[in-house]
Amino acid sequence: MDTTALSRTELLQVADAVAREKSIERDEVLEAMEQAISKAGRAKYGHEHDIRAEIDRKTGEIGLRRFREVVEEVESEFTQLSLDEAETREPGIQLGEFIVEELPPIDLGRIAAQTAKQVIVQKVREAERARQYEEYKDRVGEIVNGIVKRNEFGNVTVDLGRAEGLMRRDESLPRESFRTGDRVRAYIYDVREEARGPQIFLSRSHPQFMAKLFAQEVPEIYDSIIEIKAVARDPGSRAKIAVISHDSAIDPVGACVGMRGSRVQAVVSELQGEKIDIIPWSPDTATFVVNALAPAEVTKVVLDEEQGRIEVVVPDDQLSLAIGRRGQNVRLASQLSGWEIDILTEEEESRRRQEEIRARSQMFIDALDVDDVIAHLLLAEGFVSLEQVAFVPLQELAEIEGFDEEVAEELRMRARTFLEEQDRKFDEERRALGVTDEVAALEGVNAAMSATLGKNEIRTLDDLGDLASDELIEILGEQAPGVEEANAIIMAARAHWFDDEPVVEGEPAGDGEGSATTEPAEDDLAEAKQD
Repeated sequence: MDTTALSRTELLQVADAVAREKSIERDEVLEAMEQAISKAGRAKYGHEHDIRAEIDRKTGEIGLRRFREVVEEVESEFTQLSLDEAETREPGIQLGEFIVEELPPIDLGRIAAQTAKQVIVQKVREAERARQYEEYKDRVGEIVNGIVKRNEFGNVTVDLGRAEGLMRRDESLPRESFRTGDRVRAYIYDVREEARGPQIFLSRSHPQFMAKLFAQEVPEIYDSIIEIKAVARDPGSRAKIAVISHDSAIDPVGACVGMRGSRVQAVVSELQGEKIDIIPWSPDTATFVVNALAPAEVTKVVLDEEQGRIEVVVPDDQLSLAIGRRGQNVRLASQLSGWEIDILTEEEESRRRQEEIRARSQMFIDALDVDDVIAHLLLAEGFVSLEQVAFVPLQELAEIEGFDEEVAEELRMRARTFLEEQDRKFDEERRALGVTDEVAALEGVNAAMSATLGKNEIRTLDDLGDLASDELIEILGEQAPGVEEANAIIMAARAHWFDDEPVVEGEPAGDGEGSATTEPAEDDLAEAKQD
């Protein structure tokens, strides 16, 4: 664009045309032109000058002016002026104001015109990028249609009309290939502003892509009558989607399948034949996991809420179906439910249960010095630890068939004696390992835990306070408490850190950056112990 050839009205016409073509504001184009002309002016008069151009928005007339600031002490005569000199030109002018001098219009030469063009192109491109980012930043989570512009080693650039999106190789479906000009439908999972402009990231393998496809195909989902609660995908192979109906008259699975499978088939076709299991969602974890493992049958479910794990027992002939090819079925069910799933056959579960019964029975025989009949009676009544026997109400123990109060009291005393002797041994061990009395005295820390801490070189309150809850749980292993209890122990170990902090007289405790006092630390400790 040779700006020397542009009349005033042509300048405005060019600005209007560029604004329409790039879908940006006319003012942004004119501001880019002003910056370009300013740069050309500095090239002519000297880059050290503060020269600014202004284009009249109605007439297109270009004004070129030099600005010099009024200061007390002049450091640069090109951009500054002393107050005395400025008053001779404009009486009454104040410090910080500018003396503005009109400059004659410049006749842009070829080099200057080329420089101006580059500035305009750059500024227009920046404005276009800003427009694209503003337009797409709030569209994360939408499905868009576009045309493949180029495919570079599996990374596909998609023309979305007013912007370009990028679909990386791992975001497309396996064995899926695109050629220039192909139409493609994808999910916007991220929009980021980067140095080379806004990046719109697309995906066809994202779990929410399938959820959005169902929302397009199933009006009840779009109208929020049916809700998609969870999605798990093995892209291009198999997927599970959990749905629930907020209207008891509508079957969520049937609505998603559609008449003769028409609705689900439309989604399957878009996903290149990906098999989809539609699962009824349930607020009951066990029921939901059983549903998620379909088509396998489940006979028993055992939840471990502290560890976030669930054991599922299936008939022997259902094991391969429950696990799925290369573990696919159980992996998807685990992703869908958010629980770690362990699958056992009935035979394995029976064998393990028998082993547990044998081990617990032997524990009672050894610790209480009883025969296996009494040990099995205790197990049959639900006693699984010596602590339960030692501290259960006497009447509850005496009610066991074949027991009386005398037998019950004797069992309680033997259990307590054994536990006391065990604690004494652990206490001696932890002392030998150098674990301090302060650590052993913490609420929630028993003698066995103290010894285990010592074996892992956790000997002082500071050592314990430096741990995170997951580290403490890992160190203690089978002795580990739950996450909340672990946090309470760690907070109790840290409480002494705040004891020596001085409180400035006249200031409220805890004010000031980084300050802490004994009192708030004790409050935190009390809350942690209550938890």
